[in-house]
Amino acid sequence: MTTSKFAAQLTVQIGEEFAAHQQYLAIAAHYEGMTLPQLAGCFYRQAAEERGHAMMMVQYLLDTDQPVRIPATPAPTCDFEGVVAPIELAVEQEKTVTRQINALTRIARDENDFAAEQFMQWFIKEQVEEVSKMQDLLTVARRSEGDLNDIETYVERDMGAGAADPAAPRQAGQVQ
Repeated sequence: MTTSKFAAQLTVQIGEEFAAHQQYLAIAAHYEGMTLPQLAGCFYRQAAEERGHAMMMVQYLLDTDQPVRIPATPAPTCDFEGVVAPIELAVEQEKTVTRQINALTRIARDENDFAAEQFMQWFIKEQVEEVSKMQDLLTVARRSEGDLNDIETYVERDMGAGAADPAAPRQAGQVQ
């Protein structure tokens, strides 16, 4: 079986999504260690979301009869100073993922793979939301760095678990 260029790059992206999952777990553990349960919970949810993105991509490969290979991931950054640095890392990570998603969409377009391009549309929308959410959190964290309870209140009030997106692609292993 020949692997399309899109499927090959999607496989790379699966590794990136699992790496983001691991990074967000490390950030959550950092906040857990600082006794900041709202920030920890926020990043535990983010970790689960990144894993879900990887599993959506796995399901797409399965649905399109492409080989599935789960790439290795590098170790995440685990040592942080304070409350702001992990969020700065998260913002940069989300911006990087946005560039990767756009590049994947370009490959789908260049290959005239309309199904792949349609699949990527949800991720484009998702990345706009993710960058905005992390950028807002960073703004609040910088402004309230001297009062961690203000950050916790913001996260609890504005970043709680939302409802599942009914338009999201199905995840591999998810019962329909």
